[in-house]
Amino acid sequence: MGLSPPGLAGRWRRLFAGVLDWFVINIASAPFTWTSWDYVWDESRGAWDRYPVEHTFVASLVAFLYFWLLHAFWNGQTLGKKLFGMRVVQEHGGRIGVGQAAVRQAVATLLVWLCCVGPLLDLGWILFDPRKQALHDKAARTVVVNA
Repeated sequence: MGLSPPGLAGRWRRLFAGVLDWFVINIASAPFTWTSWDYVWDESRGAWDRYPVEHTFVASLVAFLYFWLLHAFWNGQTLGKKLFGMRVVQEHGGRIGVGQAAVRQAVATLLVWLCCVGPLLDLGWILFDPRKQALHDKAARTVVVNA
């Protein structure tokens, strides 16, 4: 395992950066996923309707590309990580590679698709891990550090 690089990013900052990133992803994917508010609110029944699954696939693709490409080609940072002063690096402190960023995001995406349990387990892992790694960090052998 070895020692982690100095300056691991804080858990709360990671949370807030992630919330900002998901806000950006939702805005970016909205033109491709929302055709009408009728998909979510059924006035005739006065109830929320199901969300079409094809919208979820498009949003997931946008999210995968956002995290993968920015981590791989923008110094290990997304917009949220840049704003909150963090970046993703290899466990030994080197720059994250394209394949490593893809593995990291593929595992995160698979965990998100495990309906509620996956994301809670993935992000909850950060709370108890001494190196503050989520499961997708462990799979890709990365850590989030102060930039």
